Amino acid sequence: MAIKSTIFKADIQITDLDRHYYQDHSLTLARHPSENDERMMLRLLAFALHASSSMGFTKGISSEDEPDLWQKSLSDEIEIWIDLGQPDEKRIRKACGRAETVLIYTYNYRSAKDWWAQIQNRLSRFDNLTAVVVPDEAVQAMGNMAQRGMQLQYTIQDGEVLLSDGKTSATIVPEPLRSI
Repeated sequence: MAIKSTIFKADIQITDLDRHYYQDHSLTLARHPSENDERMMLRLLAFALHASSSMGFTKGISSEDEPDLWQKSLSDEIEIWIDLGQPDEKRIRKACGRAETVLIYTYNYRSAKDWWAQIQNRLSRFDNLTAVVVPDEAVQAMGNMAQRGMQLQYTIQDGEVLLSDGKTSATIVPEPLRSI
């Protein structure tokens, strides 16, 4: 018998001073059995950093043809493709061909730097690709905030994120590996 996904509910409040985006979202996330709390919370961070009315979660880990998050236009074209982790070069090239903007949020700092060093030259022709690494301490702090029912506040200013759950807070400073 297969293990089912665990459902999480997150009420998030986003104050993005960089993009002048101020919105509340009630989200339902399905955490795949192979996904840990840290990765799920990284999905929430990516959502908060790029939130819009058309940004949404996909099948994620369980699908090879979809990213973890995407934003689609009204004509069903992919405007933003967001992957987490360390996708292979072929997947990144495919994403760059399908979407206007491709963002990769990676973690596990040391292995992320090695992964990027190995593939960055072969991806240099893609002008629509951005890759960032989220520091290990921030990923761990976000994972510690994971609960089945969450109320989170994201304050984003100058590329830094202050995340609070009302009891604890974490400062998250994603480090660009490559920016558009």
